[in-house]
Amino acid sequence: MTSPQTNGHDHAVDVLIVGSGGGGMAAALTAAASELDVLVVEKSPQFGGSTALSGGGIWVPGAPSQRRAGYVPEPEGVVKYLLEITDGLVSEARIRQYVESAPKMLEFLEGLSSWFEFVWKPGYADYYPELPGGSELGSTINVPPIDLRKLGVDEQQLLAPLAFAPRGIWLGPKELRQFYRIRQSWAGKGVLLKLVARMLRARVLGERMAAIGQSLAARLRLAMRERNIPLWLDSPMVELITDADGSVTGAVVERDGAKRRIAARAGVILASGGFDHDLAWRKEHLPVVDQDWSFGNPASMGDGIRAGQKVGAATDLLDEAWWFPAIQWPDGRMQFMLNERMMPSQFIVNGEGKRFINEAAPYMDFGHAMIDGQRSGVTHIPCWLITDHRSFNRYVVGGHLPIPKIPFAPVPTGRKVPAAWLESGVVKSAMSWDEMAANINVPAEQLRHTASRFNELAHKGHDDDFHRGDSVYDNYYGDPTLPNPNLYPLGNPPYYAFRIVLGDLGTSGGLLTDEYARVLRPDATVVPGLYAVGNTSAAVMGRSYAGAGATIGPAMTFGFVAAKHIAGQKATHALNSHRRKQ
Repeated sequence: MTSPQTNGHDHAVDVLIVGSGGGGMAAALTAAASELDVLVVEKSPQFGGSTALSGGGIWVPGAPSQRRAGYVPEPEGVVKYLLEITDGLVSEARIRQYVESAPKMLEFLEGLSSWFEFVWKPGYADYYPELPGGSELGSTINVPPIDLRKLGVDEQQLLAPLAFAPRGIWLGPKELRQFYRIRQSWAGKGVLLKLVARMLRARVLGERMAAIGQSLAARLRLAMRERNIPLWLDSPMVELITDADGSVTGAVVERDGAKRRIAARAGVILASGGFDHDLAWRKEHLPVVDQDWSFGNPASMGDGIRAGQKVGAATDLLDEAWWFPAIQWPDGRMQFMLNERMMPSQFIVNGEGKRFINEAAPYMDFGHAMIDGQRSGVTHIPCWLITDHRSFNRYVVGGHLPIPKIPFAPVPTGRKVPAAWLESGVVKSAMSWDEMAANINVPAEQLRHTASRFNELAHKGHDDDFHRGDSVYDNYYGDPTLPNPNLYPLGNPPYYAFRIVLGDLGTSGGLLTDEYARVLRPDATVVPGLYAVGNTSAAVMGRSYAGAGATIGPAMTFGFVAAKHIAGQKATHALNSHRRKQ
């Protein structure tokens, strides 16, 4: 418990953690297990941060669940893989720390509480599996679903997903892949039946099951409760407190309308997220993205990053984010565009009516291609995904299920594109390429050529222009019934074009840190007493993305590393003090 009125402070703890996402909660559990007095403060009325809104994947090569399955990625190979994709932007020391500590973090959590059950289901490849050290089996770790009733009073304080889903509707990562193949496999149809059964169970038994990020955040909170770790909600950090030599010694936190000075005897860990929704700040660093299209935590406004800057911290990669192409509907609702970019009968064009990338590429790469293209003077934000009527009735597109019309279904069904989609302008329909070109404002001759060239390559079975389908990653959400799961010619009209904007999962630039998550100054010296993890820090992934879970994995790992380092420093200090007294 916190100690009141200590040396001019309202409270004193060993470790103050700002933010209650995966990074903050993992840090809190690690610090408490090291017998440190911990307090977590959260700006929002809800806990969970962007972790609660996420797919819940944790990218951890060498995780205990992998070892139990007999698969042990070679650590040196993983290091080489990360060095390759980060392209010199991240220190080798940070990368090695991540590769070494991530499996230890999961092992620690599994041993700490029965709430933690981490599972590995092979098959979701790393995003660059063809590179040395990359894995076709993948290293994405997940947790099983959980009944949120187990949270008790905390259930209403868990940050809810941005997209509404009826009670009982939840999908695990593997089920999502099967669901996307609802027309291609019996397994996909089986998932639909599971969803119906889950809805019935929820109504009859009152279950409130949640999966992916909701389950992960809930389990972290339940483990915190087991150890009586205090969490203050509605308690934004106002500023950091420093002493005469610039060491961070605590923070000012606003709680119940009053500012409270909290001393942190051993350190402050900033885990408060990025600046996802501070559009002015984002436009300053990346003017080509001038709208708020972020899926990140609504409370993420860069508070931790700014606080660090005020005490002399350096920053890096502030123009970067975890890019994710998306659809924005007229009501402002954002929708991921993932499997659509991998389905066979589609291509994506820029403002010149040209393809500009392997459409199935990892979403970070796709986002960078949109940004680079926009900077060239050609419109890439937005761009357009073009498909045909056959594909619309064969694959899941924009959340539409290619099944007979079901009245009152929670998602669009039936054979027709919803009229509201067409009326919104987000989706265009055309009976010819010339009509489509006019509808999306691209040169008709070029669009005809692009469509003809794409169909030529699709008939051939290989994308000579952009190599779509060459990577195992491309194939994951493709059509396994085809020779090339990602290529098939477009057929007869009507054709449809879906407007794609540049969404993101949150910003990925922030405070510069070392391999212990200590915050650094511009001259590479340490800001004593200050640590940063997750999206508050500049990403260990640089401008890339190793595999699904490459945001949460580092956040939780460096939360673990930071707390371990603080505990070690405190123990060393206590030992030295003891020796001096002898």
